[in-house]
Amino acid sequence: MKINERNLCAFASSATPVDREGWLDVRGEVGKSYQRRWFTLKGNLLFYFDKKGDKEPVGVIILEGCTIELTEEESYSFKIVFHCEGGRTYYLCTNSQASMEGWMKALACASYDYMKLMVAELQRQLEEAEAEEAAEAAGIVTVGTSEDEPKVPPRGQRHNPFNKQPEGDSKSVPGSRHHKEAVKSELPRKKVPFRDIHKMYGRKILVDRSEWRARLKLREEAHEKPLIQL
Repeated sequence: MKINERNLCAFASSATPVDREGWLDVRGEVGKSYQRRWFTLKGNLLFYFDKKGDKEPVGVIILEGCTIELTEEESYSFKIVFHCEGGRTYYLCTNSQASMEGWMKALACASYDYMKLMVAELQRQLEEAEAEEAAEAAGIVTVGTSEDEPKVPPRGQRHNPFNKQPEGDSKSVPGSRHHKEAVKSELPRKKVPFRDIHKMYGRKILVDRSEWRARLKLREEAHEKPLIQL
């Protein structure tokens, strides 16, 4: 887009929002005397007028490829330095420390290069915030469990299926070997002295032995009888 004097005058007097405006004393590199001018900052364009309310500016400074630096010539003074070949230097002076700092900050942040850096930084912060939100959402989904999903039992209720289960926790199928063993284990066991056990089984052994001897004697007697002759 071509920018001519008419376009600049129209933009300077338009209703475009003003970033900063006020009275400043300015001088160039040639003259040593300061002149009071009304300055208006719109974007990266710094317009200056003879007096407040003028429609046409006296001049305009395009704030690209320059730095804003302090000077030691006057109190509350600073300068706009263009570092390109043949670049100019503008010396500006305010009436207070707060005004000087405000103008320097506004001019330093007005360039297109600075705006690109700010946009890139804001984009990076936005991406980090979105990544954190996505990570938090993923964590909530992973941790959260619905009522229908199986839940892991508490550590105190876990057991190894190959180990013997505690009494009362057996869940064997009725009729199976494990169920019978569980039922047997639940029956109360009566403690019997060894003497009674020996006596009980000893009597049974004596009776069986007596019967066996009686049968053996009968067989022997049967074999000793003479054969009947015809």
